[in-house]
Amino acid sequence: MNELLRQQVFARAAGCCEYCGVPQACSSRAFHIEHIIARQHGGEAEQHNLALSCQDCNLHKGPNLSGIDPLSGDVAVLFHPRRDDWAEHFRVSGAAVEGTTPVGRATVRVLDMNHPARILIRRSLMDEHAWPSGR
Repeated sequence: MNELLRQQVFARAAGCCEYCGVPQACSSRAFHIEHIIARQHGGEAEQHNLALSCQDCNLHKGPNLSGIDPLSGDVAVLFHPRRDDWAEHFRVSGAAVEGTTPVGRATVRVLDMNHPARILIRRSLMDEHAWPSGR
């Protein structure tokens, strides 16, 4: 992947993880350019299939395309940052991210978005008024 493509993905995401919303500026670990649909599933290294992802979200997501909705027990596709609107599938309650649809609930579960350490980070960002707008 070339540097220009990396810069374009970073700029489009405004420097924030496209899954959990944490800003790169608040992390000591470099964010990943993530294949939404993994290469092993035919995903390409093209703008439409790339997302900026914090290390936690990316490592939990791996090549997964789906998860289990904990409410219904049904298989649900994971959130797709190029096709889905974050606000349609998630809401923030306190410092926790809640899935409001099967897609959102499965994504929160697979990406372990509410691990206690991740909630502490969001709470700190909120206290500092550094939480990204639109979340």
